[in-house]
Amino acid sequence: MTSSEPTPPRFAALTWLSNQPYLLLSLTSLFWAGNLVLGRYVSGHVPPVTMSCVRWIGAFLLLLPFAWPHLRRDWPVLRAHIPLMLALAFTGFAANTVLAYWGLKYTQALNGLLIQSSGPLCVALWTMILFGVRLTLAQLLGIAASMTGVLVIILRGDLTALASIQVNKGDAMLFGALLVFGIYSALMLRRPVTHPMSLIAFTTGCGALMTVPLNIWELASGAPLVLDRLTLFTLLYMMIFPSALAYLFFNRGIALIGPNRAAPFFHLMPVFGSVMAIVFLGEKPEWFHLTGYALVLAGVFIASRK
Repeated sequence: MTSSEPTPPRFAALTWLSNQPYLLLSLTSLFWAGNLVLGRYVSGHVPPVTMSCVRWIGAFLLLLPFAWPHLRRDWPVLRAHIPLMLALAFTGFAANTVLAYWGLKYTQALNGLLIQSSGPLCVALWTMILFGVRLTLAQLLGIAASMTGVLVIILRGDLTALASIQVNKGDAMLFGALLVFGIYSALMLRRPVTHPMSLIAFTTGCGALMTVPLNIWELASGAPLVLDRLTLFTLLYMMIFPSALAYLFFNRGIALIGPNRAAPFFHLMPVFGSVMAIVFLGEKPEWFHLTGYALVLAGVFIASRK
């Protein structure tokens, strides 16, 4: 194809999408919200490490045919950055999801959503510790506004509900998962210059391999695994949307606007979760939904601007 020929419509659409960081990060939060809800729902069907291992193996196999030409070309660069690549695989894929799924076995959905709202602070902490990058005043104000909106939605406008929340080991695991993912988000600032498919395929494959020994131990210990239609559809969703697509979108969003401006989009996860409850579970929209949505969207807008 010569430079004078028009770009095929499907490639033009992909090119446009790849340069829309706010849309990419919003879709990422949507997919991860679904992952949180489904992960909690099937926690009795699939053991946590098995869920993580199957998720990443499946995502890697889905990505490999598209990534293979780029992996071959970028292999010298990837090999020169092996320590960093393994750190990205461990923090963003293996440790993060194992801890999250483990935590979902023991905690309430309310606790999980509250803990997710601290995601931007975890990212800001690690970017400051590792690279000396500090939040701007606008980012601080935006995070505060969107976190307030998250609390309004989750607590249904009743701040006294905070007193009834019980902290358990599942909460600690979920917060640990966020801390680990904060490292991944910060380290993405130092990612090698490769094709996005090379980066996601390599780290996904390594992350899957890291979970295999623990998965063997989990199944050998007698952890129950129920292979029914719910399990299969849940795992298929996890392979495609919160894994392959969400990480491609998240990585691209960070590449375009940086981790501190991308992190406030974590706060969209409880928003999407509540919308799912209204649409799919028939819950009635209330005043606190609209108030919370307005605060979250305003906070994300303020924090994600230059």
